[in-house]
Amino acid sequence: MKPNALPNVSRRELLRAGVVAVGAAWALAAGPGDETSEAAPDPEQVPQATHAFIRRCARDDGGYAPSPDAAYPGNSDTGLSDLAAVTYAAVLARTMGWELPAPTKSVEFVRRHQQKDGSFVNLGGKMDPKAPMSLLHNTTQGVVALRALGSKPDVDPSPVIESFVEGDKYRKLPWYATSFFPLFYAAMDKPFPPEQEKALARHMAENQKEDGYIQDHVAATFHTAHFFRLIGKRTPKAEAMVRRTVRDQKEDGGWNFKAPDWDVHACFDALFILRQLGDDAPDVRRAIEKGGRWALSCRNPDGGFGHYPGRHADMDAVYFNFGAAIQAGLVPGARTDSPDAHTLGWGHAMQPGKIYR
Repeated sequence: MKPNALPNVSRRELLRAGVVAVGAAWALAAGPGDETSEAAPDPEQVPQATHAFIRRCARDDGGYAPSPDAAYPGNSDTGLSDLAAVTYAAVLARTMGWELPAPTKSVEFVRRHQQKDGSFVNLGGKMDPKAPMSLLHNTTQGVVALRALGSKPDVDPSPVIESFVEGDKYRKLPWYATSFFPLFYAAMDKPFPPEQEKALARHMAENQKEDGYIQDHVAATFHTAHFFRLIGKRTPKAEAMVRRTVRDQKEDGGWNFKAPDWDVHACFDALFILRQLGDDAPDVRRAIEKGGRWALSCRNPDGGFGHYPGRHADMDAVYFNFGAAIQAGLVPGARTDSPDAHTLGWGHAMQPGKIYR
């Protein structure tokens, strides 16, 4: 299906439309009488302010805090592992061409998290470092961060990842774990082992519904789409997946249709599904633009992003909501044509895939 009914709108007009939503969020956060509420920032300033926020999160040891607010513990990935914020700073810096305050120190910070067996563990955050999902999460994040920073692990962590397929241990992992595997190998510049690909693909096929979703969960479904895009193969039931994702979008442009904190990455996840699998259809394009504007509405006066409008700025939310805006084409200067864009986090900079509709 080819686009046919969408008005001819310029990139700058789309950027300014997105920033109107940002201005509304700023006005809400600032409150009556605050000068911040009087005008939205120019779209060209959004990346600059985001970069400035990330730099303020930088720590002396090379790591990154969830927020410049020292009392804020972080939420989602940043609350779970101290590897999350440095990873998201590194992948966004690569995407935007930004300089980070101390990249060499950041490399050293990430390397200090690697163990003798090659695994990476969190040295801060609420995760149990020895839990299986923690090992998969931290090892993948560690490798992705080092690649984005132009480095590699001291010890090859591949045997740690291979161990999850031995004895079907991957079946006990959460559903959002699936695309960690091909992302790890992509960041390591290694081929994805065929036995792992077959086992994980079969696992997803056994549990995918007719509407393309897994576990009635946009995050688990995103990781399915991300998995198949990373291996360059057709996503099963992609058209049905796209149809449901469009149908599930809320009037305000978001996808957080269950309890408020059930899935704080829902908009990013949905936009990946639509952008990668939606074939640029008019309804898909409209949904993407609307979702991107919602993501920008989560931006705070301090230049960071909260997970929802008016929430505390958090490096996790910066990655996922700024990344959602990148996917929607609302961030000037974002590099989405890099040959290794698939290794940068969760696919915010990947070019759309093959036509599936």
